[in-house]
Amino acid sequence: MALTVALGLRTIGTPTLVESYMFPQQVFPDTTAVNERGHLVIGGCDVTELVLRHGTPLYIFDEDTLRERCRRFVQDFGRLHADTQVIYACKAYVNPALARLLLEEGLGLDVVSGGEAAIARTVGFPPERVYFHGNNKGRQELEEAVSWGIGRVVVDNFHELSLLQEVASGLGKTQDIMLRVSPSVDPHTHVYTTTGVLDSKFGFSIETGQAQQAVRQALSSPNLRVVGLHYHLGSPIFEVEPYQHAMGIVLRLAADFREEGLNLEEISPGGGFAIAYTREHQPPSVAEYAEAIVGSMKETCQTLGLRVPRLTIEPGRSVMGTAGVAVYSVGAVKDIPGIRKYVSVDGGMGDNIRPALYEAQYEALVANKADQQASEQVTIAGKYCESGDVLVRDVELPPLTQGDLIAIPASGAYCPSMASVYNLNGRPPIVLVKDGADRLIRRRETYADLMLCDVV
Repeated sequence: MALTVALGLRTIGTPTLVESYMFPQQVFPDTTAVNERGHLVIGGCDVTELVLRHGTPLYIFDEDTLRERCRRFVQDFGRLHADTQVIYACKAYVNPALARLLLEEGLGLDVVSGGEAAIARTVGFPPERVYFHGNNKGRQELEEAVSWGIGRVVVDNFHELSLLQEVASGLGKTQDIMLRVSPSVDPHTHVYTTTGVLDSKFGFSIETGQAQQAVRQALSSPNLRVVGLHYHLGSPIFEVEPYQHAMGIVLRLAADFREEGLNLEEISPGGGFAIAYTREHQPPSVAEYAEAIVGSMKETCQTLGLRVPRLTIEPGRSVMGTAGVAVYSVGAVKDIPGIRKYVSVDGGMGDNIRPALYEAQYEALVANKADQQASEQVTIAGKYCESGDVLVRDVELPPLTQGDLIAIPASGAYCPSMASVYNLNGRPPIVLVKDGADRLIRRRETYADLMLCDVV
């Protein structure tokens, strides 16, 4: 069956499925293929044709992959525990079009700023399905959230606990809250993305007794209703054992406060579920995460004599990451004999800060030569005025010339959301693709956009 591209409805022929010897399928969207012209195809759209229409850098999001990941979390966790709520972590990346898609799939939203909450309000997201996280929420943000009727405020510290009581009282409302606690469990991930250990800016530490103090203060706050406990260990987490260990610790804390009035209606282990960024990565499946988390929750509740609460999970990267592919055009090439060959592209750390910030590793593919065998080792460098602006180091690719298209998969999460206008480069556009058609969901920033907030 022929596929049709939105550009002039031109037939591109039947694509052949991507072969594992060419590049790892697991890091690309589910609909990825190679057509008879040797071009990468995502969502039925020829990536080369998309570039002719939208330019580069370009971010391509595959709608089928996004929806499948949403449904996988709902189904795999719901099969083991019917009272499970899937809340998408917006910090991975969100905009109004994606928020509507998430709403259609029945997910809630985990927001960490007034801006993310504003997107939820703009698309008519039910406030009861929105959770507000963050370690230093401002008074205005809390007033906006409580006035809107936000479902949960996940309280992170004593300052916020007092401030939220004051805000809720001033508005004449009672706000449902969860307390974010730190179980001092190391998830064995990058130090910058580890959040559940003792030395962290996030949460009330159980180890030091601050969590216990916070429970008592929250229970005595007349305008706050404590409905549950939340913890988040870090991201990405490639093991299931840390979730199991932390679940036991947090549920024991809840059990200790039964007699003082803590009725645990809800518990959340946060998110942090890993995805594959390279061919070597083999993260657990959603089903394996679900079995570990739900199993430890139910087993510990039985041991402690607790009623099994609602489970709230917060996937972000694991929903959005693999659905997104970044595409760049090759420009300058610098070959240092015996050292390294640098291939520079027209994007870089401005749209993907993760390699510079976390030493993140990625795969790469030549989108207009997707059927060609790799024959040389190159390093994909960005255009930004920093030596650390390198996207992929020492990757094997076919011979490259100016104008070739470099596709970097697993770019849907924490790339657009952490993008900047460093060096005053506008941020890239984003297209959503499905069944051979593309839809622009974020336009490219212009020079005028870059100066929009400046005052002369």
